[in-house]
Amino acid sequence: MSRYCEQCGKAKKACICSWIQCIDAKTELWILQHPSEVKRAIGTARILTLSLPNARLWVGEDFTDHDELNALLRDPLREIYLVYPGENSKPISRLACQPRNEGAKRTLILLDGTWKKAYKMWQLSTNLQALPTVNLDNADRGNYRIRKSPKDQGVSTVEAGYLALAALEGEEKFFPLLDAFNQMIEFQIQQMPEGVFERNYKRETQEFNS
Repeated sequence: MSRYCEQCGKAKKACICSWIQCIDAKTELWILQHPSEVKRAIGTARILTLSLPNARLWVGEDFTDHDELNALLRDPLREIYLVYPGENSKPISRLACQPRNEGAKRTLILLDGTWKKAYKMWQLSTNLQALPTVNLDNADRGNYRIRKSPKDQGVSTVEAGYLALAALEGEEKFFPLLDAFNQMIEFQIQQMPEGVFERNYKRETQEFNS
């Protein structure tokens, strides 16, 4: 018998399924996950794919020749934006005020990894560089207490998904994403022996800043 939940993929004692609520989002969400994130017990991308029926996830580092993704990127009936704080990125609040092209489906792409790894994914994936980018101008410091981002507005992947969708469709219906996230983080902290949380926090800070 497997020690892991077949639905969320986490250890059964850390299963997050009971905290998940299905949310009907009009906006598609695609998650490109760095391979190093796949087996992280505290990874948050799974909350998005379990909660949002139209969310999809692919694993890799260089998506330039990813056939399935490239076929979707060529779809003329999709408006696709990469959530990435590049030099020419547009604030998500401005995109929210911009009407969609008639008949088009709006799609957001998230990069799931540390800042360093997300930047490498963007550098390697030339198909992503051709996309318009949006930044999360509604982001404050995230609540990812186990892992620390060096950016003042650094947030976890599920928080990024929440902020992006909330900006486009309104906050209230996406609150369950944050609830599941906070429950998961609190559970993980409670399982740690005294002092381990502080050591992990320091180690993660060094990793993000390296």
